[in-house]
Amino acid sequence: MCAGLERSLDKLREKFGEKLREALLAVLPISAVVVILCFTIAPVTPGILLCFFLGAVLVIAGMMFFTLGAEMSMTPMGEKVGAAITRSGKLWKVVVIFFILGFIITVSEPDLTVLANQVPQVPNALIIGAVACGVGIFLVMALLRMLFKVALPPLLTFFYVLCFILALFTPREFLSVAFDSGGVTTGPMTVPFIMALGVGIASIRADRHAADDSFGLVAMCSVGPILAVLLLGIFYHPTGAGYEPSAVPNPSDSVELWHMFVSELPQYIREIAVSLLPIVVFFGLYQVVSLRMSRQSLGRVAVGLVYTYVGLVLFLTGANVGFLPAGNYIGSVMASGEYRWALIPAAMVMGFLIVRAEPAVYVLNKRVEEMTDGAISSGAMGLALGLAVALSLALAMVRVFTGISILWFLLPGYAIALGISFFVPKIYTAIAFDAGGVASGPMATAFLLPLAQGVCLATGGDVVSDAFGVIAMVAMTPPITVQVMGLISGVRRRRKSENALPQAGLDAVIEL
Repeated sequence: MCAGLERSLDKLREKFGEKLREALLAVLPISAVVVILCFTIAPVTPGILLCFFLGAVLVIAGMMFFTLGAEMSMTPMGEKVGAAITRSGKLWKVVVIFFILGFIITVSEPDLTVLANQVPQVPNALIIGAVACGVGIFLVMALLRMLFKVALPPLLTFFYVLCFILALFTPREFLSVAFDSGGVTTGPMTVPFIMALGVGIASIRADRHAADDSFGLVAMCSVGPILAVLLLGIFYHPTGAGYEPSAVPNPSDSVELWHMFVSELPQYIREIAVSLLPIVVFFGLYQVVSLRMSRQSLGRVAVGLVYTYVGLVLFLTGANVGFLPAGNYIGSVMASGEYRWALIPAAMVMGFLIVRAEPAVYVLNKRVEEMTDGAISSGAMGLALGLAVALSLALAMVRVFTGISILWFLLPGYAIALGISFFVPKIYTAIAFDAGGVASGPMATAFLLPLAQGVCLATGGDVVSDAFGVIAMVAMTPPITVQVMGLISGVRRRRKSENALPQAGLDAVIEL
């Protein structure tokens, strides 16, 4: 028994080390870029820099606990629940339960909370509720697509066309927020759970396309929030003050700096407890009624949920108190100075580094490599996504400087992505749109969006219309890049087969 306990502790220590490395890789590159900017062309006060550093420490700790907890709890919960619900055979029951699952898992998403806190005039609960309903509805649609074996490209084309039609009737200040919401909902909480649901559903199908169809759930769940917030913009007319920038931290000593963070902890402790409670209650009820997992497995899930809770509290405290004001201030300083042109290459470097180290992107890349038997390597996926996001952030900064409507970027971007989808194997389309969802992770929401807001304030633009949309731009380019990889791969395979045919004929003649 002692030997077994010791092995378990060794595995846990190994997992903690792995998640700490992932968190460091996600946060340290962006921190290094910020430090270089602060000591060269974007001078900031010592108080802001110290807030950023302490925020970075909390974000690293939060991501470490959170990603480990999500892996221990969300992934096995998703697989077990997905297989058990689908196997029940009662379609109405499956639909209701999947809607509830989509709703409660979205409410717990840290990226969405960070975004909602930055949207002026609209209550956080309203934004989060609308987005959660959108995810719930489209998670049901994604499930039905898998069960009835409906092709993904026509569905995505229909719903994105519907999004752009609704955008014509939605107030301008809601457009960027709507498309941003589609990116933030597929973050580190939602992605492992939804992808695990796909694996659970695919496990009960016997056909050869089941594994391919396990991709695409994230892609479908990214569309629902966009439609939900566009509809919210049509029917909800906000009143009240406009956007207010984050207060610039100016602690006079280390005790005041520490108090700034500690004073916010109770708020996030309550918020995260309320967010995670529905998940815990749902899983507990389903465990009693249907799942009946072993005591050991149940204990592992329970520990994972505790880690998830601690990680979310630390992450949101570090992001909101340390990262948001720092990003906002640095963007404002750079846009006001003589080196404003440096914002575009700086944003490209940040985007490349961030997406290459996002935990959700890492999970997707490894799974893609496994499911394609190495045809799409995790390294190639990572490089493609990094370059795609770097390009999208360059375009996003151009949009912030010029005030061009986001539709001038999103319409042609999605037209290209959806057009390519009809000419590549369907697994590439599913992976590509999944990649667009996971690329816009917590670091983009916590730092790049506030950076764009600071730039917009300094240049006199409309923050809600011009600065929001950065996350939507990040989510737009990966579908194009990954599908282009699919086209290139298909051309290479055809050339290889064409070259093999003459050689086969020559070998036959020689034998005669």
